[in-house]
Amino acid sequence: MWRTQNHLIRRLDPATGRVETVAGTGQQAHGPLRLAEANPLATSLNSPWDLVVLNGILYIAMAGCHQVWGLDLATGKLDLMCGTGREALVDGSRLDAAMNQPSGIATDGSLLYVADSEASAIRSIDPRPGGRIQTLVGVGLFDFGDRDGTGGGVRLQHPLGVTVQDGRIYIADTYNHKIKVLYPSLQRVETLFGTGRPGDALGERPQFSEPGGLATAPGRLYIADTNNHRICVADLSSQTVTALPLQRF
Repeated sequence: MWRTQNHLIRRLDPATGRVETVAGTGQQAHGPLRLAEANPLATSLNSPWDLVVLNGILYIAMAGCHQVWGLDLATGKLDLMCGTGREALVDGSRLDAAMNQPSGIATDGSLLYVADSEASAIRSIDPRPGGRIQTLVGVGLFDFGDRDGTGGGVRLQHPLGVTVQDGRIYIADTYNHKIKVLYPSLQRVETLFGTGRPGDALGERPQFSEPGGLATAPGRLYIADTNNHRICVADLSSQTVTALPLQRF
């Protein structure tokens, strides 16, 4: 789990309820990470926004300094994974490239996918040695809109969440109040749910209000419908959306 405003990464044991800090000092970092194999408990973080684990590395979307960091869960060392800290849309070698407030991160088991929010972009990162970052959707910092299509013709508006299932990347297109799907090999984006206007309708023509997070289960998509203060469940077969009933335990 991450605590954005506390600038901490914390681990929760559901069986015991125990919570412990695994990275961060509680103070906000100023400037990008430049150290290799840093002590995570002695290193300040800067608005960690999302997490994903791949091959024993906990990857952190560090929105505040426009980077992705990696915490090795075996060695406990913290390393820079992608981004110079300069805010820009620059592809290439991971350590020479630039990002724009990365806020969502997911994996297909091989690549990482990032919602690079300030550029309204979706980008792929190869985490292997010598890997690169590539922009799949997005054209530049502060270039945004609401347009489905392919490649450079696509426009999103400040997406905050991404998740991956069956080779498709699902996007919480936050300021467009929509859920979209990206086919990465085609670089094609289509709207799945949402009208483009904020609302709280369910069913076959749902509306959302700044959806900010996504998760998948077989055949389903779970949506953090932020300004409606609810979790929605999208059935990908029937193309209908319901609200998830929640109980206090």
